[in-house]
Amino acid sequence: MRHLRSPGYRKVASLVRRGRHRRLVGVTSSDPFEVPGADWTRLGSSLVRLRRLLAAVALVLALALLAVAAVRWSGSTRWWVGLAVGALALFALAWPAVERSVRAWGYAERPDDFVVTRGALWRRVDLVPYGRLQMVDVSAGPVERAFGLSSVRLHTASPTTRAHIPGLAPEEAARLRDRLTRRGAAQTAGL
Repeated sequence: MRHLRSPGYRKVASLVRRGRHRRLVGVTSSDPFEVPGADWTRLGSSLVRLRRLLAAVALVLALALLAVAAVRWSGSTRWWVGLAVGALALFALAWPAVERSVRAWGYAERPDDFVVTRGALWRRVDLVPYGRLQMVDVSAGPVERAFGLSSVRLHTASPTTRAHIPGLAPEEAARLRDRLTRRGAAQTAGL
Protein backbone atom coordinates (compact mmCIF):
# COMPACT_ATOMS: atom_id res chain seq x y z
CA MET A 1 0.00 0.00 0.00
CA ARG A 2 1.34 3.43 -0.91
CA HIS A 3 1.78 6.17 1.66
CA LEU A 4 -1.43 8.12 2.31
CA ARG A 5 0.10 11.46 1.34
CA SER A 6 1.65 10.31 -1.92
CA PRO A 7 0.18 12.00 -5.01
CA GLY A 8 -0.95 8.73 -6.60
CA TYR A 9 -3.06 7.69 -3.64
CA ARG A 10 -6.48 9.18 -4.42
CA LYS A 11 -8.84 7.69 -1.88
CA VAL A 12 -8.07 8.02 1.80
CA ALA A 13 -10.33 5.18 2.84
CA SER A 14 -12.30 2.72 0.76
CA LEU A 15 -14.20 -0.45 1.54
CA VAL A 16 -12.75 -3.67 0.20
CA ARG A 17 -14.86 -6.81 0.19
CA ARG A 18 -13.03 -9.95 1.30
CA GLY A 19 -15.35 -12.90 1.48
CA ARG A 20 -18.12 -12.02 3.90
CA HIS A 21 -16.13 -9.29 5.67
CA ARG A 22 -15.44 -5.72 4.73
CA ARG A 23 -12.45 -3.76 5.89
CA LEU A 24 -11.28 -0.20 5.44
CA VAL A 25 -8.17 0.30 3.34
CA GLY A 26 -6.11 3.42 3.92
CA VAL A 27 -6.99 3.92 7.56
CA THR A 28 -3.78 3.98 9.57
CA SER A 29 -5.21 4.04 13.07
CA SER A 30 -8.02 2.53 15.07
CA ASP A 31 -8.78 6.02 16.43
CA PRO A 32 -11.95 7.18 14.62
CA PHE A 33 -11.04 10.84 15.26
CA GLU A 34 -7.66 10.70 13.56
CA VAL A 35 -8.00 12.13 10.06
CA PRO A 36 -5.16 11.20 7.67
CA GLY A 37 -3.71 14.11 5.75
CA ALA A 38 -5.36 16.78 7.89
CA ASP A 39 -3.27 19.86 8.64
CA TRP A 40 -5.43 21.38 11.40
CA THR A 41 -6.05 25.09 11.77
CA ARG A 42 -7.16 25.91 15.32
CA LEU A 43 -9.33 28.79 16.51
CA GLY A 44 -7.85 31.89 18.15
CA SER A 45 -8.14 33.24 21.65
CA SER A 46 -10.79 35.87 20.80
CA LEU A 47 -13.51 33.22 21.03
CA VAL A 48 -12.22 32.21 24.48
CA ARG A 49 -12.49 35.83 25.66
CA LEU A 50 -16.00 36.15 24.19
CA ARG A 51 -17.30 32.97 25.81
CA ARG A 52 -15.72 33.82 29.16
CA LEU A 53 -17.34 37.26 29.05
CA LEU A 54 -20.72 35.66 28.32
CA ALA A 55 -20.18 33.26 31.26
CA ALA A 56 -19.33 36.20 33.53
CA VAL A 57 -22.45 38.10 32.43
CA ALA A 58 -24.57 35.01 33.12
CA LEU A 59 -22.99 34.73 36.58
CA VAL A 60 -23.71 38.38 37.40
CA LEU A 61 -27.33 38.00 36.25
CA ALA A 62 -27.76 34.80 38.27
CA LEU A 63 -26.30 36.42 41.40
CA ALA A 64 -28.52 39.51 40.91
CA LEU A 65 -31.62 37.32 40.60
CA LEU A 66 -30.59 35.39 43.70
CA ALA A 67 -30.08 38.66 45.63
CA VAL A 68 -33.50 39.94 44.58
CA ALA A 69 -35.13 36.62 45.51
CA ALA A 70 -33.32 36.55 48.88
CA VAL A 71 -34.59 40.06 49.73
CA ARG A 72 -38.13 39.31 48.56
CA TRP A 73 -38.45 35.92 50.25
CA SER A 74 -36.19 36.32 53.24
CA GLY A 75 -37.40 33.27 55.19
CA SER A 76 -34.16 31.30 55.15
CA THR A 77 -31.01 32.87 53.78
CA ARG A 78 -29.04 29.59 53.85
CA TRP A 79 -30.78 28.44 50.65
CA TRP A 80 -29.91 31.63 48.84
CA VAL A 81 -26.30 31.58 50.02
CA GLY A 82 -26.02 27.93 48.96
CA LEU A 83 -27.39 28.74 45.51
CA ALA A 84 -24.99 31.68 45.18
CA VAL A 85 -22.04 29.48 46.18
CA GLY A 86 -23.23 26.87 43.66
CA ALA A 87 -23.37 29.51 40.91
CA LEU A 88 -19.83 30.66 41.78
CA ALA A 89 -18.58 27.05 41.76
CA LEU A 90 -20.19 26.45 38.36
CA PHE A 91 -18.50 29.59 37.04
CA ALA A 92 -15.13 28.44 38.44
CA LEU A 93 -15.54 25.12 36.61
CA ALA A 94 -16.65 26.80 33.38
CA TRP A 95 -13.68 29.20 33.23
CA PRO A 96 -11.01 26.61 32.22
CA ALA A 97 -13.55 24.45 30.37
CA VAL A 98 -14.24 27.28 27.93
CA GLU A 99 -10.61 27.40 26.83
CA ARG A 100 -10.42 23.62 26.49
CA SER A 101 -13.61 23.57 24.43
CA VAL A 102 -12.38 26.29 22.05
CA ARG A 103 -8.96 24.64 21.68
CA ALA A 104 -10.71 21.42 20.58
CA TRP A 105 -12.16 23.17 17.49
CA GLY A 106 -10.23 22.88 14.26
CA TYR A 107 -10.65 22.64 10.52
CA ALA A 108 -8.60 21.31 7.64
CA GLU A 109 -8.83 21.60 3.88
CA ARG A 110 -7.92 18.35 2.16
CA PRO A 111 -7.89 17.70 -1.61
CA ASP A 112 -11.38 16.14 -1.74
CA ASP A 113 -13.11 17.28 1.45
CA PHE A 114 -13.28 19.82 4.25
CA VAL A 115 -12.91 18.50 7.81
CA VAL A 116 -14.18 20.11 11.02
CA THR A 117 -13.38 18.70 14.45
CA ARG A 118 -14.72 19.82 17.80
CA GLY A 119 -15.52 18.68 21.29
CA ALA A 120 -13.37 18.36 24.38
CA LEU A 121 -15.61 15.83 26.14
CA TRP A 122 -17.81 14.59 23.29
CA ARG A 123 -15.62 14.61 20.22
CA ARG A 124 -16.99 15.01 16.72
CA VAL A 125 -15.43 15.01 13.26
CA ASP A 126 -17.41 16.24 10.25
CA LEU A 127 -16.06 15.44 6.77
CA VAL A 128 -17.81 17.40 4.04
CA PRO A 129 -16.93 16.43 0.44
CA TYR A 130 -16.57 19.54 -1.71
CA GLY A 131 -18.91 18.05 -4.31
CA ARG A 132 -21.74 17.93 -1.72
CA LEU A 133 -21.47 21.61 -0.73
CA GLN A 134 -24.51 23.63 -1.67
CA MET A 135 -23.92 26.82 0.28
CA VAL A 136 -21.36 28.38 2.60
CA ASP A 137 -22.95 30.79 5.07
CA VAL A 138 -20.99 33.49 6.95
CA SER A 139 -22.70 35.15 9.90
CA ALA A 140 -21.84 37.44 12.82
CA GLY A 141 -24.16 38.62 15.57
CA PRO A 142 -23.71 41.93 17.37
CA VAL A 143 -21.59 40.45 20.17
CA GLU A 144 -19.42 38.55 17.68
CA ARG A 145 -18.94 41.71 15.62
CA ALA A 146 -17.89 43.62 18.76
CA PHE A 147 -15.13 41.02 19.25
CA GLY A 148 -14.22 40.98 15.55
CA LEU A 149 -15.47 37.41 14.98
CA SER A 150 -17.58 35.59 12.38
CA SER A 151 -18.97 32.09 11.96
CA VAL A 152 -18.95 29.88 8.87
CA ARG A 153 -21.65 27.23 8.34
CA LEU A 154 -21.53 24.62 5.58
CA HIS A 155 -24.79 23.47 3.99
CA THR A 156 -25.00 20.24 2.00
CA ALA A 157 -27.72 18.13 0.42
CA SER A 158 -28.17 16.45 3.80
CA PRO A 159 -30.28 18.50 6.22
CA THR A 160 -28.43 16.96 9.17
CA THR A 161 -25.03 18.45 8.32
CA ARG A 162 -23.80 20.38 11.33
CA ALA A 163 -20.40 21.47 10.07
CA HIS A 164 -19.73 24.99 11.27
CA ILE A 165 -16.78 26.98 12.57
CA PRO A 166 -17.36 29.76 15.12
CA GLY A 167 -14.92 32.46 16.17
CA LEU A 168 -13.11 33.19 12.91
CA ALA A 169 -11.66 36.54 11.96
CA PRO A 170 -13.88 38.12 9.26
CA GLU A 171 -11.01 37.98 6.74
CA GLU A 172 -10.51 34.24 7.34
CA ALA A 173 -14.28 33.64 7.16
CA ALA A 174 -14.44 35.45 3.79
CA ARG A 175 -11.39 33.52 2.52
CA LEU A 176 -12.94 30.20 3.57
CA ARG A 177 -16.30 31.12 2.02
CA ASP A 178 -14.72 31.98 -1.32
CA ARG A 179 -12.30 29.04 -1.37
CA LEU A 180 -14.91 26.44 -0.35
CA THR A 181 -17.42 27.81 -2.84
CA ARG A 182 -14.85 27.59 -5.67
CA ARG A 183 -13.80 24.07 -4.69
CA GLY A 184 -17.43 22.96 -4.37
CA ALA A 185 -18.27 24.35 -7.81
CA ALA A 186 -15.21 22.68 -9.33
CA GLN A 187 -16.00 19.30 -7.74
CA THR A 188 -19.66 19.49 -8.77
CA ALA A 189 -18.74 20.40 -12.34
CA GLY A 190 -16.47 17.35 -12.50
CA LEU A 191 -19.30 14.94 -11.67
